[in-house]
Amino acid sequence: MGREISHIMGFAGKDWLERDSREAEEGVSLAVKNLPLTSESVVADIGTGSGYYTFRVAERIPEGKIYAVEVQDEALNYLDRRRKELGFEQVIPTKGSSTSPNLPNGAIDVAFMVDVYHELEFPQEMLQSIHQSLKPDGKLILIEYRGEDPTIAIKPLHKMTARQAEKELKANGFKLVENGKFLKIQHFLVFQKVSD
Repeated sequence: MGREISHIMGFAGKDWLERDSREAEEGVSLAVKNLPLTSESVVADIGTGSGYYTFRVAERIPEGKIYAVEVQDEALNYLDRRRKELGFEQVIPTKGSSTSPNLPNGAIDVAFMVDVYHELEFPQEMLQSIHQSLKPDGKLILIEYRGEDPTIAIKPLHKMTARQAEKELKANGFKLVENGKFLKIQHFLVFQKVSD
């Protein structure tokens, strides 16, 4: 749809995900605070990496659950160790594939991807699978570096414009309901599932 797909960042990039400067650079706490969650929400963090967002979201959903979806076994093993260390029983490490996050149908309140969507090898198939996994009023949130801003020091392939994201998601059963502009260098795009 007029965009080159980036390569997946390997789990060797874990230290970059966990860097001490990340909160100051990206405002992660603000993003987590703005996720539309209740204490009982069923959530999916797709492309969770080291779980930087997963474990912060888990604190907000003590009676809910969060599927930590990864394609890399090394990441899943790390997530399983960390959830046990931290005592987060609501975190469920989940093996996804390049075409599906392998989530239960109609079970998810909120799915989100943080700097992941631009790396999806098969975005159309993945979006269709996410669509099936969401409840009728479910939401999908994309947090992506702003492609419209050349001053953001991230390679162009690793950024998305809001227009491109909306174009692709609209073609796959989602409508943009919020374009949060509160993060320093990223979009916070909230998409609503459109009924089949």
